[in-house]
Amino acid sequence: MRIVLGVMAIALLLVEAGDVAKPVGTTPAASATVPASSAPKARVDFDTQLKPIFQSKCMPCHFTGGQMYDRLPFDKPATIRKLGTRLFTRIKEENDRRLIQDFLTQSP
Repeated sequence: MRIVLGVMAIALLLVEAGDVAKPVGTTPAASATVPASSAPKARVDFDTQLKPIFQSKCMPCHFTGGQMYDRLPFDKPATIRKLGTRLFTRIKEENDRRLIQDFLTQSP
């Protein structure tokens, strides 16, 4: 009796977890749709989307006339690509980080 109950419990767990093979033609409609993450991302524009972030967080040091401008000018996309995610030591907001990450992964 215990073995039967154990087998039934395992079978119920497998059904709940979705690990039981389903008959052909009964796949849920959700699995037929394309996940949202595969949709192409909109291109991130450096001047209109990223530069304002850096101006609010890194001004005046990394912009014209600042102490760090000669070594690390944050008004140039090449500098941001070179630094990559090391910028995240100063950029804490998740939306800002996501925009920067999207910019870094898109082709120049």
